[in-house]
Amino acid sequence: MNTCFYSIFVMAGKILHEEHVELLMEEFVFLKKEVVGKDLLKGSLLFTAGPLEEERFGFPSFSGISRLTWLVSLFGELSLVSATLEERKEDQYMKMTVCLETENKCPLSWIEEKGPGMKRNRYLSFHFKSGSLENVPNVGVNKNIFLKDQNIFVQKLLGQFSEEELAAEKKRILHCLGLAEEIQKRCRLQK
Repeated sequence: MNTCFYSIFVMAGKILHEEHVELLMEEFVFLKKEVVGKDLLKGSLLFTAGPLEEERFGFPSFSGISRLTWLVSLFGELSLVSATLEERKEDQYMKMTVCLETENKCPLSWIEEKGPGMKRNRYLSFHFKSGSLENVPNVGVNKNIFLKDQNIFVQKLLGQFSEEELAAEKKRILHCLGLAEEIQKRCRLQK
């Protein structure tokens, strides 16, 4: 699972489709069901992996935008509170820490930490008024997620998605891209 599961298909300046297969993975489907209707108090998402070259994969808020999209898809539009980036290029280590908040002012943290020897993993902790969710249990194998994504793309081309669904997706995509850009600016200002 060393592939980036996020890309956007653009033609003539128009977004045709956002490929974000992580939203089709069993783990996310499970999370979505677990989160619906619950009042969040606070949450965090930590992603670890081996070193990543920014020159090839972009600033961490963009190379890790699939995690940001998870948070937005689960909890709605988010506001940026703070963002910091710790880098030790000589050690190939970096840690981006982002503090966000929901529309109801609940704190959410998102951390991308990458360095030699770190395994690709996702750790989450969501605390609700009704209890907590610590990490996602093994919920099965992710089968045919790229085929599912391709089918969604074809359905869009055939006009089988409502204008409301397309507008909501566009709004989410643009919100996540805007947040990623704002995070990058905040991190670069600290230097």
